[in-house]
Amino acid sequence: MSPSPISIPPSSPIADDTTDDNVLQPFFVLHKALPQKCQRKAAGSTRTRRKIDLPHSSPKSPEKSDAVASSVGPNDANHERLRLEAFNMTWSKIDTTIKEVLTRIHRNLFAEVHQWALESFLALKSGKPRHALEIQSPYPLLDNVICRQIPTAMILTKNAEFVDDMLTFQELGEHLKYKGCHIANLLSMDFCAKDGIAGCLRSLLRQLVVDAPDTADMSVLSSWYCEPENYDHPVIIVIDDMERCSGAILADFIRLLSEWVNKLPVIFIMGVATTDTAKKLLPSDALQHLQASKFTLGSPLERMNALVEAVLVKPSFGFNIGHNVAVFMRNYFLGHDGTVISFVRALKLACVKHFSMEPLSFLGIDVCDENEVFLHGKCDALPDTLLKYAFNLPSCKRGKDCKNSRDDLGEGLSDLRKLLKAWSSVILCLCEVGKNNKIQLLDIFCEATDPALSSLDPSNHKLERLFNGQNLAEGRLDFKGGLIGQLVHTVRELPLSSLIELLDLWSIHTEELYEVHGEVRELQSVVKSSNSGNNLKERQIDCHKMSMSLCAGRTSLSVNGKAAALLDNMVRKFLMPIECLCFHEIICFRNVDILQSALIGNPRRNIQVDLMKSTTYIKCSCCSSNENVLSPTMHDTSVMYNLAQEHGDLINLQDWYQSFKSTVLSTNKLKSPLQHSPMSKKVKSSPSESEASIQARFCRAVIELQIAGLIRMPSKRRPDFVQRVAFGL
Repeated sequence: MSPSPISIPPSSPIADDTTDDNVLQPFFVLHKALPQKCQRKAAGSTRTRRKIDLPHSSPKSPEKSDAVASSVGPNDANHERLRLEAFNMTWSKIDTTIKEVLTRIHRNLFAEVHQWALESFLALKSGKPRHALEIQSPYPLLDNVICRQIPTAMILTKNAEFVDDMLTFQELGEHLKYKGCHIANLLSMDFCAKDGIAGCLRSLLRQLVVDAPDTADMSVLSSWYCEPENYDHPVIIVIDDMERCSGAILADFIRLLSEWVNKLPVIFIMGVATTDTAKKLLPSDALQHLQASKFTLGSPLERMNALVEAVLVKPSFGFNIGHNVAVFMRNYFLGHDGTVISFVRALKLACVKHFSMEPLSFLGIDVCDENEVFLHGKCDALPDTLLKYAFNLPSCKRGKDCKNSRDDLGEGLSDLRKLLKAWSSVILCLCEVGKNNKIQLLDIFCEATDPALSSLDPSNHKLERLFNGQNLAEGRLDFKGGLIGQLVHTVRELPLSSLIELLDLWSIHTEELYEVHGEVRELQSVVKSSNSGNNLKERQIDCHKMSMSLCAGRTSLSVNGKAAALLDNMVRKFLMPIECLCFHEIICFRNVDILQSALIGNPRRNIQVDLMKSTTYIKCSCCSSNENVLSPTMHDTSVMYNLAQEHGDLINLQDWYQSFKSTVLSTNKLKSPLQHSPMSKKVKSSPSESEASIQARFCRAVIELQIAGLIRMPSKRRPDFVQRVAFGL
């Protein structure tokens, strides 16, 4: 049959920017709206489809969030804007803090590498002075040195994932460039067998020489270095992952630069996973040209401890995570080979989900602010629906003295800030103890957020758990068997010198916790007075055989026992888990199922949900009046997939096409009772869509379903049937 014009739905912005037919574009479910308003009324009597009930726990299903939103009124554009602004501000602070923490961790390493580079540069320049004409000559200088060595810094990454090292080596290059060095960052793809050594040289010239010719010529680099502004500065070549490079190409590159090292003071910085990486990758004749020096990056666990302390422990952002989410993120971090990038990605997704699901999340950014007047003013401006929602939170319902007023909300958030600061101080004190046993802060954080840690009524945070010195002396602790019990036991066995250092750190962490800070200062004076004596060994008492003297109401303990008693008292009074605090839902994300679905994902199922409920997401007036009725204004692929639900494993193409045809033509059949105006008569007189156009739309929709992995095309044995692949919605 002869082809006819096909009505093409509007293309995506991503697809419009590309003219190459070979470029694969993402798959989009597009919406094709009718140009006439009168045609929108025709959707009422179209063919119904079989209803498939989707589980409410689907991460893409908006029913639950919509129900909560409608009950509290977050559809108000102003509050949606506030939540979006709060998320942008919160994550901007978190992201900046993460970058600063990682830079601070490697600051000492960067200083050591820079000092080593200067010393190596001076050693290279300390040879026989060269004439300007010799340096500018387009060939290497000849001397009596049999093996010319290039100073090389082998930075051991401790088997960290490559994606974490990319940012580290990039920051190292920026630091050395700021110090006046010439930096060239070469990637592993520059050392591929396809391009050979010419690819390395071209990449090197492009980064160093302005308007460099597209030729692999070392004389160009030599002439560039002889310019006054470039001379007397080392040329440092950074290769972030040596193992991913081609060994033969890298060896040729090293041999070539070793011939020019007398004219060009070249220095290598290479990232290696193990100490014997270079021996396995390079031949011996190339290794002898490297004068290696070893440096070591911080381990992934060290980076993670610093990130957890800066982002999760210190209450500076108005966002935190619950116990189940913390445990999942810890397992996710360890399951991805200790990749910090994976943890940061999970944290960002948790932040996104929290601000998109919690109607009052925009208040979290003000919880950590000391300006209580502004916080109370923001609470006073809340509408009644949001105020009612706040006092219907599970954590608030446990309270017995709430009057459900705006003042109570402001005071509750102020108390939440104070409790979080005390909670943070205690965790930092526990972390300092854990460093003696190599216990990670992330593990301590997971246990400290466990709601089972508290045996009291979580809503009454003003109650204080009394310390029983006899239980401490006999080793009967409520936290026995957990990390916190181990940490308390560790304090009792510390040497006196380590105990003095520990108390100094506790004094710093408890500066804002005045009650505990005074006790720490008193204990410091006791320990220092004990340390000034000459018979320290006689004064130290074995903690396991420690006796309690209750005469005159006083307890006699060793200095270690007093320190352990102080730590146990801090834990009992101030280490209230976040999920046990009133109004914690405003700042704490706890839904681990949603986070797990967003991280691990199920793309095929998500595509099916999008196709089945496209009207829910588009929310247009022409096809969202009845979700169970197919509308001709829906996208063809969505219509086709909904019609496929009426079939089993095999779909007859002829029946499928006839159902699709009747759906897309159902608008023309329903126009006769609506002809009461000249405009409607004009629409009636317009010719219906041709058979060829409908067939073309049908074929395109089938191909899109095949690309999405939902159907399998006909086989030679049964050319009239297609097979459904995805089931189980």
